[in-house]
Amino acid sequence: MAVEGRRRVPPSPPPRRGKHQQHGERARRVQAGDALPLPIRHTNLIFSALFAASLAYLMRRWREKIRTSTPLHVVGLAEIFAICGLVASLIYLLSFFGIAFVQSVVSNSDDEEEDFLIDSREAPPPAPAPCSLLGSAGAAPEKMPEGDEEIVAEVVAGKIPSYVLETRLGDCRRAAGIRREALRRTTGREIKGLPLDGFDYASILGQCCELPVGYVQLPVGVAGPLVLDGERFYVPMATTEGCLVASTNRGCKAIAESGGATSVVLQDGMTRAPVVRFPSARRAAELKGFLENPANFDTLAMVFNRSSRFARLQRVKCAVAGRNLYMRFSCSTGDAMGMNMVSKGVQNVLDYLQDDFPDMDVISISGNFCSDKKSAAVNWIEGRGKSVVCEAVIKEEVVKKVLKTNVQSLVELNVIKNLAGSAVAGALGGFNAHASNIVTAIFIATGQDPAQNVESSQCITMLEAVNDGKDLHISVTMPSIEVGTVGGGTQLASQSACLDLLGVKGANRESPGSNARLLAAVVAGAVLAGELSLISAQAAGHLVQSHMKYNRSSKDMSKVAS
Repeated sequence: MAVEGRRRVPPSPPPRRGKHQQHGERARRVQAGDALPLPIRHTNLIFSALFAASLAYLMRRWREKIRTSTPLHVVGLAEIFAICGLVASLIYLLSFFGIAFVQSVVSNSDDEEEDFLIDSREAPPPAPAPCSLLGSAGAAPEKMPEGDEEIVAEVVAGKIPSYVLETRLGDCRRAAGIRREALRRTTGREIKGLPLDGFDYASILGQCCELPVGYVQLPVGVAGPLVLDGERFYVPMATTEGCLVASTNRGCKAIAESGGATSVVLQDGMTRAPVVRFPSARRAAELKGFLENPANFDTLAMVFNRSSRFARLQRVKCAVAGRNLYMRFSCSTGDAMGMNMVSKGVQNVLDYLQDDFPDMDVISISGNFCSDKKSAAVNWIEGRGKSVVCEAVIKEEVVKKVLKTNVQSLVELNVIKNLAGSAVAGALGGFNAHASNIVTAIFIATGQDPAQNVESSQCITMLEAVNDGKDLHISVTMPSIEVGTVGGGTQLASQSACLDLLGVKGANRESPGSNARLLAAVVAGAVLAGELSLISAQAAGHLVQSHMKYNRSSKDMSKVAS
C-alpha cells in the first residue's frame, strides 16, 4: 500500500533546501538576546560592572557606619540607588548570565534533531512508502524513503531511542515501520509472517503496548447460542487450539436443549494489598487493629472513595508476618476491572495513615496478598473480582443424544478426575477439566488481561445425578473472575466488537458495574459448557479421535503464507 493512504502529509510541503541553505537559516535563527538593545555579551558586561560597583560602594559605606556607630538601616539616596543596582544586577546575572552558551547547546541539539526529521516533513518521493515495508506476509522489504532511511540508521546506531519515534514523528504507523526495519537490520531476521499494515497503532499508544513492530493474527470463533438466565449469547473465543470452540459449542447445544443455565454473582470486589513495615510486631498489630475496627471503617471508606466516583471500599483484611503488615483492601469498581482504581484508593489511605503512624514504612503498593496474576489460596477462599456460580440440569436424553454418554459415567469420572485427581496433584483451585481454556479464549477476544487467567480460571466443577438418577446436575463455582468492559484492551476495535456481540460493550450508565458482572456470568456459562463437553468426550473415549480430526492439519501453513 502506498504511503499516501496511511501517512499524514503536510498540505503544502516546502521545497527541498540544500545543506548550505539550511545551515544559513539556522545561523539566522532568532536568539533570545536579540530583544536586548545591545549584544548579550555587552549587556552581561554592563550588569557585571554594575554589580561590582554597587557592592563595593555599599561595603565601603557600611564600614564607615560601623566605625561611626551609625545605624545601618539609615540610608541616603545614593545608597538606595546602589541597593537597587545591586539587586537588579544580581537578578539579571543569576537568571540570564551565560544564556548565549546555554542557547548554543540547545541549538546544536535542535540542529541534530532537524537533520533526521527535516526530510520527514517533506512530501514523500514516488518510491514505495514505509507502509509497504514488510507490510504483508512474505513480501520482500522495499526501499525506504530517504528521510526514513536516515532515521532507521540513527535508531540502529543508538543515536535515537526507539521509544521516542511516535512522539517525534507524530505518526504511529510510520514509527512502527521504522522500528521494524531497524529491528530487521539489527537482528538480520526478516519476520515476514508478522503483518504491519491493517492495524490502528494510534489506538494502543500510551495504554496497550509499547514499541510495536506489528501485530499477531489470531482467529476468533463463536460458540453458541449459550442460553443463560433466559438470554441467548454467542460467545467469541480467540484461540489456536483446534476442537476448543467446537467442543464448547456442543456444550452450549446440550445446555440449550435442556432449558438453559442459570447464574448468580456472589460478590464483586477487586483487591489490592500493600505491605508496610514497622519497628516492631506490636506496632504492626496496632495498625491491624485500627484497620479492622468497624468504628474506623467509615473514615477509611471516605478517604478511599475519593479516588473515583465508582470506587467504594467494601472491607479490609489484614495479615501480620513478623513486623510486616499486609492490608488487603477490597472495593467495587463499576464496569472497570479496577486494578488502577483500587490502587489509587489504597494510596489515599496510606497517605492518611502516615499521619497517625509516622513510623510506618511503605514497602510496596502490592505485597502479593492481593493476589494478582498468581495462584493463591486467598483468592480461592475470599474471592477476587467477580465470584460466580453457574449451573444447569441436563436431561437424560440430551446426555445420550448430544454428549454420547450417560449420567453415571459422567458423575464417576468427575469424582475420580476433577476432585480426587486434582487433590492428588495438590491443585489449588484446579478442580476442573479445562476451565482455563475457555477463560483465556474469551479474555483475549474481549480485551481482558490474559495474565489474569491464572486466578480467573480457579474453578470447581460438580456433577450429580438428579431426578432419580436420570438427569445430570452440573455446576461450576469460580470465585475470582477478573473482567471489565471499559479500559485497557476493551477499547480496541476488534475486542470492542466482541464485547458488543455479547451486549456488554462499554459502561452501563443506568446500573454501573452490571455489564462487567454479566460478562463474568457469560464466562462462567461458557466454562460450564466447555466442562460438560470435555468430560463427556473423556467419558465416551472420544477425546483423542476428536483432536486427531480437528486439531491436526495436513497443510504446511508456512508455505501457504509465503
